[in-house]
Amino acid sequence: MNESSAKQKAAIWISVVFILGLGLGGVFGYFYGHRSIVSANNPPLSEAERRAKRVEELSRELGLTNDQRQQLDTILSQLHGQYKAMQDQADAQLKEAHQKGRDQIRAILTPEQKPKFDEFLKKMDEERKKNGPPPPPR
Repeated sequence: MNESSAKQKAAIWISVVFILGLGLGGVFGYFYGHRSIVSANNPPLSEAERRAKRVEELSRELGLTNDQRQQLDTILSQLHGQYKAMQDQADAQLKEAHQKGRDQIRAILTPEQKPKFDEFLKKMDEERKKNGPPPPPR
């Protein structure tokens, strides 16, 4: 094989790989973009809808009877109530800790610094409201 035919083959392979990369990139980009649009159009499920979906999923996986399905639904509903109560309690404790920390910081500030600090907190609170709460841990 001479040098020019080796260069031609290399150029062909590079072109093929480049074209395949473009094609695959386009396909993945399309599906990724389409998936994002679809998920944006689907609002979050309510607690009852999520629970019904979970009951259905477990029923399929485990072959649950109707009686077991009802019991599972009750258990999941009770768990959700417990988790919600714990979350509410934790939220209240966090809010209290936030306020206590802010009060402690104010106590060390000069009268000139306090309005600046309050303005800083106002900006932080507005940003937090705009961005929403952080996602729950998984």
